[in-house]
Amino acid sequence: MAILSPFVRWSLLALAFAGASASAVPAQAPSLAMLDRLEKGSWQLRERGKDDVVRTICVGDARRMIQIYHPRSGCSRYIIEDVPNSVTVHYTCPGAGHGRTSIRAETNRLVQIDTQGIAEGRPFSQAIEARRVGACAAGN
Repeated sequence: MAILSPFVRWSLLALAFAGASASAVPAQAPSLAMLDRLEKGSWQLRERGKDDVVRTICVGDARRMIQIYHPRSGCSRYIIEDVPNSVTVHYTCPGAGHGRTSIRAETNRLVQIDTQGIAEGRPFSQAIEARRVGACAAGN
């Protein structure tokens, strides 16, 4: 049996304890729970400060609002902020571009969206107010 100095013994004990405590608490992924509280249905998106409707979308999963300029799937996401009333997500869509979107809920029927990035080789930046206006129409 090897004889270890007190310093080495305490160092090994500290490493063993650190490893045990680190593995005892599993990491939890952010859930974007604020988006789950938003009502499903037809949402109108308007550029903030303007009257014209930019787009109307049928929302079954509000995560769709994260990628307004990249509606396809296959994008990777990195959650920057996930707090009770807002989320910020950076996403990358191979071959299509990337973006960063912040969504702040005022109610479960009204959100403010700030999104910017690159889509189809062109930059975009838009401040949007999204409001639930009713049920989705057939075919949406």
